[in-house]
Formats: sequence, structure tokens, C-alpha cells
Amino acid sequence: MDHSLHGLPGTTGSGTQAAQRHRVLRNTYWLLALSMAPTVLGAWIGVSTGVMASLGMGMSLVIFMAGAFGFMYAIERTKESAVGVAVLLAFTFFMGLMLSRMLAAVLGLRNGGQLIMMAFGGTAGVFFAMATLASVIKRDLSGMGKFLFIGAIVLLAAGLINLFVQSSALMMTLSVIAIGLFSAFMLHDIKRVIDGGETNYISATLAIYLDLYNIFQNLLALLGIFGGERD
Repeated sequence: MDHSLHGLPGTTGSGTQAAQRHRVLRNTYWLLALSMAPTVLGAWIGVSTGVMASLGMGMSLVIFMAGAFGFMYAIERTKESAVGVAVLLAFTFFMGLMLSRMLAAVLGLRNGGQLIMMAFGGTAGVFFAMATLASVIKRDLSGMGKFLFIGAIVLLAAGLINLFVQSSALMMTLSVIAIGLFSAFMLHDIKRVIDGGETNYISATLAIYLDLYNIFQNLLALLGIFGGERD
């Protein structure tokens, strides 16, 4: 086939590209839904055993950073094979385990279960809003990536500083910023799949999963602060 025809409306190449993008998006959403099961399992084991609560904050941070970056490196290396799916699901189990300290603290509140469901519902709402927005926006959003990445680095640095400062006001501010930042990240990441900028569904799932995880975590933190009922 003449490659000069690719991308022209009505050509076979255009149809094939559209079908491939749709397949990547569909596989991404399926794997994203599947990844929730190991996350919930990891969180349940973490809360039940108290394994994360028994570790100090410093040790938890070291395990989290080493585990998260180690898993992300392994996912990147195996993303072209079925092994990548298994590594990604193992990563989501690990992330559920890491979330268990916060979940246990929230469950200690009188309305803890309700707050967790609200955070889950809010996160799902953001996902559906961003997925819908990504499907209707026509302009290219790839240029957002650089600014969002810089924002994430600044946010991470501020979060690490606050581990030592322990400022409640700063923590709340960072949580609000994080929800906005990762919502924008999600829009960018879904749009990349739709536009064909990301052709690997495992990489796409990892990116969107991390967006969802960060939104849920920060939403739960805010709900715990403002809506938590203590005995």
C-alpha cells in the first residue's frame, strides 16, 4: 500500500489506525478495571494485618519509593508481553498495601466506611468526567505533559518537606492541588491514547491508574480532615 495515503480521510490506513486506537483504549479500560481487584485485596490485607501501621513513617516511605519505582521499571521492561500484565497487577496489589495505613486511620473514624465510599465515588466521577472530556476535545493536549510533570515534581518535593514540617494547612493545600493536577494528568493520559500518542495499553493503564490512585488518596485525606466524625 502507498504510505502517502495513510491518515487521509476515507483511506484504509486511517480506518486501521482508528481501530487500533480504539483497541488500545478498550484494553486499557479493561485492565484498569481488573487492576482494582488486587488493589482492594492489598488494602484489605494491609488493614487486617496492620503490617504498614507497624512500620514507622520513614521506613514506609523508603519501602514505598523503592517498591513503586522498582515496579514501574519492571512494567516498562515487560510491557510488550503478557508478563507485563502480571507485573502491573502485582504493582496494584503493592499500592493497595501502601494505602492501608491511611485506610485504617479513616476506618478508625465513626463514619470511616462512608468517607471511603465517598472518596471512591468522587474518584469515579472525576474519571468519567475526564474520559468524556478527552473524547470530545479536538485540540492536541500533548504539550500539557511537560508542565504537568514539573507540577508533579514540585508537589512531591513539597510533600516530602511537609513530612518534617507536619503542617496541616500545607497538607490540605497540597491535597487540593494534587486532585486538580492529577485530574489534568488523567485528561492528558486518556487523550494520548485516543490520539494514538500511547499505543501500549499496559503503559496507558499504569499512567491512568496512578492518576486515579493519587486523586483517591488526596480526596480521602480531605474528607477525613473535614468530614471525619471522632468518638
